[in-house]
Amino acid sequence: MQLVVGGAYSGKRKLVKAQYRKQSWITAYEGDLLCDWKTSWAENSTLILEGWEIWIANELKKMDDDLEIRKKFQSLITDLKVKEQKRNDTIVIIMLEVGRGIVPINNEERRIRDLLGWLLQDVANHANDVQYVWHGLSKKIK
Repeated sequence: MQLVVGGAYSGKRKLVKAQYRKQSWITAYEGDLLCDWKTSWAENSTLILEGWEIWIANELKKMDDDLEIRKKFQSLITDLKVKEQKRNDTIVIIMLEVGRGIVPINNEERRIRDLLGWLLQDVANHANDVQYVWHGLSKKIK
């Protein structure tokens, strides 16, 4: 599992597109559901998941307990890691860096930021490789 993290429009997608030949994209920015990975991951391809802040926001509409939401995403990350190993393919998770900006006044936006920050830590813990991207440049940090 690989994590590519950086700010908005920092070059994360461009980096990932250049690194992997055959790709299966699941992106919340185009309306994909997170569960779509189970049916849309082509054989011998790299699964790329992006739009986590949207998927977290969708969970906030269904659940009130942030700890339960975090546990749900932790379980998903564990399942993805197991599936990646069984298939002997690669999963790339693209996530926004949200911890360096202004803390949102709106409670829901703050909860999204907090949950995304926790999830970033969880994914980084599971990832074999972590790259930070800014201004189209990347640095391996794990």
